[in-house]
Amino acid sequence: MDTRAAGTFEDTFLDQSATILEAIRIIDHASLQIALVIDKDRHLKGTVTDGDIRRGIINGIKLEDCVEKVMNRTPVTITPETSREESLSLMTAKKIHQLPIVDKDGKVTGLAQLDVLLKRSTPIYEDQEDVRVILMLGGEGARLLPLTKETPKPMLSIGDKPLLETIIGNFSVQGFKNFYFSVNYKADIIEQYFGDGSRFGVNISYLYEKTRMGTAGALSLLPEVPQGSLIIMNGDILTNSNFCHLVNFHRQNKALATMCVREYEQQIPYGIVTANGMTLQSITEKPSHSYFVNAGIYVVDPDVLGFVPKDQYFDMPQLFDELQKAGKESSVFPIREYWLDIGRHEDLEQARTDYRKIFG
Repeated sequence: MDTRAAGTFEDTFLDQSATILEAIRIIDHASLQIALVIDKDRHLKGTVTDGDIRRGIINGIKLEDCVEKVMNRTPVTITPETSREESLSLMTAKKIHQLPIVDKDGKVTGLAQLDVLLKRSTPIYEDQEDVRVILMLGGEGARLLPLTKETPKPMLSIGDKPLLETIIGNFSVQGFKNFYFSVNYKADIIEQYFGDGSRFGVNISYLYEKTRMGTAGALSLLPEVPQGSLIIMNGDILTNSNFCHLVNFHRQNKALATMCVREYEQQIPYGIVTANGMTLQSITEKPSHSYFVNAGIYVVDPDVLGFVPKDQYFDMPQLFDELQKAGKESSVFPIREYWLDIGRHEDLEQARTDYRKIFG
């Protein structure tokens, strides 16, 4: 059986000399979630997925580097003669969603896609019905006074709608429909606007914090232990991150908890002097240092809830510390998409400017 996605697989082709940034453009815009690295004769040299790139970023790879630094040089492939049933069985066993089709000469002739083989009208990365999204919305937004005196920070307007509406819209279009809103400060304003979520095509339940409980403490308020993973996100983040990729990354790494991180570059505005005693060795003029910082977005499995104390203030970094002490596996997921933490007035102005370009 011919398993090709007719007329589309060539959009994934990438030259061996291309950069990782070029691979990102193909993965994001070709809608096939993979780049096929080929030579001038269309021989398959490797594949690149979103996960390959994010793992590379964590290991210090730069977007300007050659794609060969992150590509999988021994990808699983099939032949033009491979049946639909064999392709599906292989995808299920390997937990992958695409298989390059390669002829006896090693040339790419197509790309089998799980969604096409299953005759899905829209791509589905994994079953998201059992994933719950918990948005932490209880903060007072003190650094944004006087704007937050009467309006909770997630309800501040960015574009033509509250920030929180943009957040749930981004989740919803990716298939995430089930939400918990953890609320405290000005909770009535949030609840009156969003209600049960039906007006926005989602399901919303509320966790009421009687006192501030931090970014993890409210997890103890869940009415029951969920069956699937939980995405936890601070309610003051504007991002167009691919949450499907995040959940897939978490599952593939078999971690109990995953923390999203963002690369942050800090430039020292002075020349750095290295000396051995009183002897000058070198001067480095205004060096830059890169760090990964907590991005305020997490995925956790239900077992993590056993580490959250009842009715106490508890932050997500504390939770990850407890998991580390217990020898539990945690992973980090670098965000390469647009991301902005709206904590200060200048951040809010930046978000309003960026919104028109990124989300407009």
